[in-house]
Amino acid sequence: MQTLTRCVLAALLVIAAAATAAAQTTPASRAIDRANMDTTCLACQDFYEYANGGWQTRATIPAAYAVWGSFQQLSDKNEAVVHDILEDAAKRAPTARAGSNLWKIGTFYGTCMDSSRIEAMGRTPLQPTLDAIAAITTREQLSRSFGDLDQRAGLAPFGIGAAQDPKSSADMIAQAGQGGLGMPERDYYLRTDEKSKALQGRYVEHVARTFVLLGESDADAQRDAARVMALETRLASGSMPRVAMRDPNAVYHKMSLTEFQALAPHVDMTRYLQDVGAKHVTVVNVRQPDFFRTLDTLVATVPLEDWKAYLRWRAANTSMPALSSAFVNQAFSWSQNLTGAKELRPRWKRCLGATEAVLGEAVGELYVARTFTPAAKARALAMVNNLRDALRERIGQLGWMSDSTKRMALVKLDAFTRKIGYPDKWRDYSALRVKRGAYAENLLAANRWGTARQWAKLGKPVDRTEWGMIPPTVNAYYSPTLNEIVFPAGILQPPFYDPTADDAVNYGGMGAVIGHEMTHGFDDQGRQFDAAGNLRDWWTSQDAAAYKARAQLVSDQFDRYTVIDSATHVNGKLTLGENIADLGGLTIAYAAFQKSLAGKPRPAKIDGFTPEQRFFLSWAQVWREASRPEAERVQVNTNPHAPARWRVNGPLSNMPEFARAFSCSPGDPMVRRDSIRAQIW
Repeated sequence: MQTLTRCVLAALLVIAAAATAAAQTTPASRAIDRANMDTTCLACQDFYEYANGGWQTRATIPAAYAVWGSFQQLSDKNEAVVHDILEDAAKRAPTARAGSNLWKIGTFYGTCMDSSRIEAMGRTPLQPTLDAIAAITTREQLSRSFGDLDQRAGLAPFGIGAAQDPKSSADMIAQAGQGGLGMPERDYYLRTDEKSKALQGRYVEHVARTFVLLGESDADAQRDAARVMALETRLASGSMPRVAMRDPNAVYHKMSLTEFQALAPHVDMTRYLQDVGAKHVTVVNVRQPDFFRTLDTLVATVPLEDWKAYLRWRAANTSMPALSSAFVNQAFSWSQNLTGAKELRPRWKRCLGATEAVLGEAVGELYVARTFTPAAKARALAMVNNLRDALRERIGQLGWMSDSTKRMALVKLDAFTRKIGYPDKWRDYSALRVKRGAYAENLLAANRWGTARQWAKLGKPVDRTEWGMIPPTVNAYYSPTLNEIVFPAGILQPPFYDPTADDAVNYGGMGAVIGHEMTHGFDDQGRQFDAAGNLRDWWTSQDAAAYKARAQLVSDQFDRYTVIDSATHVNGKLTLGENIADLGGLTIAYAAFQKSLAGKPRPAKIDGFTPEQRFFLSWAQVWREASRPEAERVQVNTNPHAPARWRVNGPLSNMPEFARAFSCSPGDPMVRRDSIRAQIW
């Protein structure tokens, strides 16, 4: 087990080292702020603390947040820009052309901000759905109701949508998966430790209080909440664990609609598909067949009144953001158990999120016009190309991989689609209906529009111009079925990329993020997809075995890290793909950075740090983060990313380049022995 060690070593060594280097030092860059560091902690002991200890000591998590760090700070900055865009759109909407994107943005946002009207409506927007549930009197009606209820408010205890066929990536097919839970995931229902039992009890209280808001007596609300908990627990017991779902072959079960219906004969799947506008479906990838077998048993055996209580709860739970403050506050009260946040986010932030969820690319187009220049896009593309070249060289140098697998890996790398900043083609919102003064109706219309838009993709070529994130997003992603790497405009700015900073900072920040996404194409999941995005084995058996052995080292390392207390461990299997991507991304970015220095005069130290040291400091400071204990616990249980401290120290402890940069010695906590050092890409 590895736990956080306190940095108690004398600061004199660090001060002396910095003084010795001062003669070759240029003025400090704002990109690396020494005030955020704790140089009383030696870099080779705990680099996260060394790089971020000063910031960590001063950091105050804003009351409405569960986590605070570089990502959240930049997101806040982007939200301020988007807020100004939305307020401007709302002011201009009355005179804008009806039906234009500007009109829809301003009108949608305005209806969300109209708290007086929403308050006056109370639970009225829910009533048609509650009436539809009340009208169910037989199991056959229950079986046939899921599609209609899903169209109303996403109430079905499963999900079905259009997606690429993982083994034929040029084709769009229907895909069905498990769902229906009110807590974050299955294990929240199945764990029996004291903390889990206490949280389960608070969840039942939350459900009961929601039933009271729907007009039930306290006694009826308690009874119905118990019914909901019992049914959701049985759904959870039939659900596939998160770690198991990381295997793309384990969630690929392509079958005919007839075969799918046979999995759950008591659930009318044909009627469901008709009701959601997907009547032409003939084949389905059923990600978790056992879940649908469990669902079938529950539809056939659980008392009808239990199902109706569950559906009423689902209706309220999914609609709470659009209802009066009593519902919003109740939802927040429950979420505090998971986030630890002290205050509800202000209404404008909630409405901003809702508007982006519905009209994200229309908002993004306005955001890009204000913030993202062609020069910024060109700089980002140049860095992406440099990282790709570095990865190509790394693959060629791998001693553990055969030439035949290397050739296939290079074919895949060269086939990467690179998307920078914003889409080449903006989404068409002409069919989306938006009304004045009707927020709940606008959400319902948006749900139906989004569903229809997805199902319209069936039988058509995959649209490879689409984006899965909107431009203001502070994030990036790799898609295995599209074999693409995507970097929205929102992340292409300080502290990730700063055009005024030295290359060391930018390669350690944005460069490592780019390398991270590239490495996802070759992590334990991505490596199973070929250059065309098909789930296909292109590895020799020997190379696959060598890869798995190296990946197991990474998994074992992270299993030993603890969070919150000595009993709560990082899940090395759940976080494996992200940890491989962090290690690979850093390694590739460092190689690209070193290549950028070739043939040039050696850069001077800045603020006492060599370029190599600044590279690693940039990586560490990008990941600084303060979290509430409740949020940390949820992260460990559900998030495929390791906590921030271990995203920094974990990869670096495997890199001899880091040890050389900071003159670390064998036996230092940040230096692993060769026999247990992980290196894949």
